[in-house]
Amino acid sequence: MHTSIPRRAFLGLGAAAAMTVGGCTTTNNRAETAGAIPPASGPVTLTYWSWLKDLQIVADLYNQVNPNVRVEVTWIPSSTSGGYQKLYSALAAGGGPDIGQVEMRMIPEFVLAGDLVDISRYGAREHKDLFDPAAWSYVDLADGVYGIPQDTGPVALFYRTDVFDAVGASPPTTWQEWADTARLIQENRPGTYMDVFNVADGNMLATLCQQAGGNWFVPEGEEWVINLTDEACLQVAAFWDTAIDDGLVNTAFGSFSSPWMSAMGAGTLATHTNGSWADALIEAVPSGAGKFKVAPMPRWDTGYGSSYSGGSTAAVMANSRHPQEATDFIIWMHSDPQALDSLITNCGTGWSPAADYIGKVREGPSEFFSGQSYNTEVIAPMAREQNLDWLWPPLCQQSINIVADGMRRKLTDGTSLVDSLAISQTEIVRAFQRRGLRAREAEQ
Repeated sequence: MHTSIPRRAFLGLGAAAAMTVGGCTTTNNRAETAGAIPPASGPVTLTYWSWLKDLQIVADLYNQVNPNVRVEVTWIPSSTSGGYQKLYSALAAGGGPDIGQVEMRMIPEFVLAGDLVDISRYGAREHKDLFDPAAWSYVDLADGVYGIPQDTGPVALFYRTDVFDAVGASPPTTWQEWADTARLIQENRPGTYMDVFNVADGNMLATLCQQAGGNWFVPEGEEWVINLTDEACLQVAAFWDTAIDDGLVNTAFGSFSSPWMSAMGAGTLATHTNGSWADALIEAVPSGAGKFKVAPMPRWDTGYGSSYSGGSTAAVMANSRHPQEATDFIIWMHSDPQALDSLITNCGTGWSPAADYIGKVREGPSEFFSGQSYNTEVIAPMAREQNLDWLWPPLCQQSINIVADGMRRKLTDGTSLVDSLAISQTEIVRAFQRRGLRAREAEQ
């Protein structure tokens, strides 16, 4: 069962952390110290900064039925491509929007910076049951609620049916079967890889460890325990060390790059394991229609059936003058069926955060995916097979960058992924301590 991050894990830090989160000077104490702001007595205009395309179409649905509230959307670059820097800078200057798009993994970092409103003050927790429990777990932390889940990415296995049929294979249900199938394909179709493995993608390694039952960041009292080297995580690292060493995966390029598209279109890649949002990207594979299906994520003997890759929230920013109206809007936008359908159709959002509605467009069969109703058959069950104990910490992006730097050494100097996890664990603890956060390595 998910346990919220204790507030003291955020507050047990020095001035250095309070001043340098996100690379910006932090000035927002209002979100923590101010009392609840009452609803406005007249018309309200809410500003919303997001990198979702055509989000104004969704906001206009709300504007039509709430004449006293006008939501105006401004597009910003995505996350670390400039969006967060824009948000941090505006908030530090006392401005910024009422609502901002913040990835789930970045919520703790924004909380530590004092940039988000605890919307439990405005009734958000009363609507908890409207949302998927795993998605909700990423916004309910430090005794508060710091956003509403916008979309998620339950992980599944996308595979080329013609490649599997050619070697008489079925979709693997376990990671051991995945490796066995990869070798079968390798023996019978030289030059065909099971998948790619991007050694520059620390997020994907986190996703794989999360499924296995790992918990990299564990709050205990006033400190963070950094644990990348438990049995589950080392099992994952050793598995991918072998997959790379045996040539079962291609490490020459990353997912969804031009070479990846060409290889997937040519049938020299057999599968791709990733979040549900990958379906839209796979639909761009040349001549791929009718050659793909979706299966559950292969699993370990222990751990969980799936994991999450990606996911965003809509969060009320610290300088908002209308947090009640902003909270009401983002709850509606992510739980109302009409709004969810519009988010999917117009904005291309990932998996629905709602507890009981995946979106009408996702309920039926897909022509591209061989007539399979994969969203109801596969993705919906995967969303219920999550590691609810996984938590993201402050300094999330820096931690992921440290892990990615360690992973790259697999190709540059032969350092195993197993060894790189231990090195990264030590470096993450040091990074936390340099920022004034209390942290230590886990005892194994």
